[in-house]
Amino acid sequence: MKAYTPVTLRFAILNILVLIIASGCSVTRGIRQDQAIVRKVVIKGVDKEFKDLAFNYVDKEQQPNNWLNLQIYYTFSKKGKRNIGEAPAILDSNLVEFSRDQIQKFLVNKGYLKAKVVDSIAIKKRKATLYFTAQEGPLFHVRNYRDSIFDPKVQQIYRDTRKNYTHVKPGSRYDTDSLAYDRDQFFQVMKQHGYFDFYRQYITYLPDTSWGKSVADVVIMIDNPPGKKEHPIYTMNNTLITIARSNGRINGKADTIQVDSQFRFVDFSGRFKPRTVTDYVFQKKGDKYSLETQMLTTSRLSELNVFRNVPNPTYEKLPDSTNRLNSKIDIVPLKRMTDRLEAEFLFNGGRYGYNLGNTFTNRNIFKQAAALQLKLNWSILFDNGSGTKGIQNQDFRVGASVIYPRLLLPFSFPNLAKFGVPHTTFSSNFQLFYQKDLVERRSFINSVTYDFFETFRKQHSITPISIEFSNGTIDPLARNLLLSQNRYSYVYLIGRTTFTSATQYTFQYNAIELNSFKNFIYFRGNLDIGGNFLSLLSNLAGTKCDSLGQRTIFGYTFSQYAKTEVDLRIYRSLGGEKQFIFRINPGVGVPYGNSNQLIFEKNFYAGGANDMRAWLPRNLGPGQFNRASYGTGAVADTTRARLKFLDQFGEVKIVANAEYRYKLADNFFGSKLKGAFFMDAGNVWRLHKEADNPNGEFRFNNIWQGTAIGIGTGLRFDLGFFIFRLDAAFKFKDPQFQGSDQWVFIKHFDEVFGNGPFKQKYLLDNKTGVDPSSGKIIGDGYSFMQLNFGIGLPF
Repeated sequence: MKAYTPVTLRFAILNILVLIIASGCSVTRGIRQDQAIVRKVVIKGVDKEFKDLAFNYVDKEQQPNNWLNLQIYYTFSKKGKRNIGEAPAILDSNLVEFSRDQIQKFLVNKGYLKAKVVDSIAIKKRKATLYFTAQEGPLFHVRNYRDSIFDPKVQQIYRDTRKNYTHVKPGSRYDTDSLAYDRDQFFQVMKQHGYFDFYRQYITYLPDTSWGKSVADVVIMIDNPPGKKEHPIYTMNNTLITIARSNGRINGKADTIQVDSQFRFVDFSGRFKPRTVTDYVFQKKGDKYSLETQMLTTSRLSELNVFRNVPNPTYEKLPDSTNRLNSKIDIVPLKRMTDRLEAEFLFNGGRYGYNLGNTFTNRNIFKQAAALQLKLNWSILFDNGSGTKGIQNQDFRVGASVIYPRLLLPFSFPNLAKFGVPHTTFSSNFQLFYQKDLVERRSFINSVTYDFFETFRKQHSITPISIEFSNGTIDPLARNLLLSQNRYSYVYLIGRTTFTSATQYTFQYNAIELNSFKNFIYFRGNLDIGGNFLSLLSNLAGTKCDSLGQRTIFGYTFSQYAKTEVDLRIYRSLGGEKQFIFRINPGVGVPYGNSNQLIFEKNFYAGGANDMRAWLPRNLGPGQFNRASYGTGAVADTTRARLKFLDQFGEVKIVANAEYRYKLADNFFGSKLKGAFFMDAGNVWRLHKEADNPNGEFRFNNIWQGTAIGIGTGLRFDLGFFIFRLDAAFKFKDPQFQGSDQWVFIKHFDEVFGNGPFKQKYLLDNKTGVDPSSGKIIGDGYSFMQLNFGIGLPF
């Protein structure tokens, strides 16, 4: 995702909303004079616990419209010819009566067996209010509960497992929904124990209600199959796996292999080895039939991302009396090759640029569902400001990865695919970064990574080895300028050649819930430790030290560091699609041993569309550092220009976000229109006091003064398969200033959308030069508002 701040787009969000609002405010302007629109539903006499649920039993066409959805419909639907927005809820007396009956049945199902509901309608100015008034009567409870099961084995399974799921017990409310839930849960249990032919219809409940005492005695009955004394238990026999061609056809010659005593493999595509599929078939010969292993097989084969269609296996009973099942798995593969092109555009005042990316994927190399990915990315930023025209920086990246859908280890290891497909990734990446008049950096990284699931919620990622070689070449004029200002640390940071060997570990919890509206906690923790193995080799080999006293390996200095980062989020549902999220994202990197500072790529930075949204990437911090501290004069101006995007980093990071998300419209030109309000707080800091970044060091007693705060709102266009996001963020508290001057949004509110003395002084203090032709100051002006465009949610 990229961040933008063009002046011409600053009012884009407001314009969209104003267009909708200005289109008309009346909710009745789109209906006939003899019609009324339902604007309110009042439900009386229903217990507080069920009042909200009872509303759901009002027919959808009689539920009041969302005002914005309705205005969108009136404005864009062209009298219903386009499916945009939400058609008005026209009063229909038949549907009102139907709703009354549904609410009454709902109350009866919830234990109010004598409940009665009446309805009435009030109309004023073609706006209807519906009233549903209930007389609930007494709430019935379960007095006794027992079972009547004719198959002793089934009875034993029921009594052993019932406590794990039941909602029905003596003293509980008599609730037919709870009875239905219990029935469905036991049906699932039977399907896990080999009862292939078991159906829900075998389970019935016989309630005996005592109307005077408002109690019910409940008996669960489980019948045997007609003409049988018990329910049969089935075991798995042979499995036929058939892979069609990509077009779904199964004609022509096929690769046919009898894998073992269970599997027969028929591949019309000729693209797969048997193990690709058999490793993820969890229904083994001789095992009891289980719905769980059936679903697990289907799920894992789908996750391989090489098959277009993986239906549930089909089963055939053997004609003998052994109660065995032959299974058949029919699969259609995806096309082997895919190519995805991505492009983003950035415009920020006088700077503009683009980011082009291409990913080529071969889904199935070596006939083992291993994916080969080739990635190419080129980012370029132009500066069109007076006197500094041309390319400001470029970032070119190319990488290749081979991803196996299993753990490739030199020793045997248990199959960890029960909760998700494990992966082994071999990757090589090359990056070339260029910044005008400053530096050209090259890095080459090779790594091996293992990803696997411990449970559905717990995911581990281990990179036992990641080898990185980095090299920087500084422009001679820039080098001399930095050295003349005693900024040797920058020369060393961006210009040195270094060799690093690291081990990394990442743990994720609850990633499976990220697209849900449940109450849950998400956690992601990462640990990155580098250089210890190289330090051991260097000490054992007695390698030489360089001029700074740092040990070398293969003739190059190596880095030692430890870095960790945490992403903790709390998601809370507020009903429907309303959601509140709080996120805390701290991190710290510590150089040690053979290093006195982190290599540049391992430092943290703040700003951008996913953390501090009111600031551009690499434009915040560290701490209270202000780029005006470079001073005045031509040398200071040149230093500011050359170090842009490279002088605002830190070894410590603390960012917190709070965001409220809600739905605005169900159908806005084919997408759900959602909104958000958010607040971001945080910064990056230097680990120690550094002359190059005054007031940028981390101190516990200075965290608040060094904390930036941004506020904003945004729109999300949810198309189902992806979300397009437009956020407007405003700087509220800016730590580069002192005292009360930090509260920029309040103190300089009159300049949020205009110019004034504050912005003029800021430009003067942060200038990077003077245009010789016009005499105008060149530099970064102060922008309160930041527009961010992108795909996906920020977190």
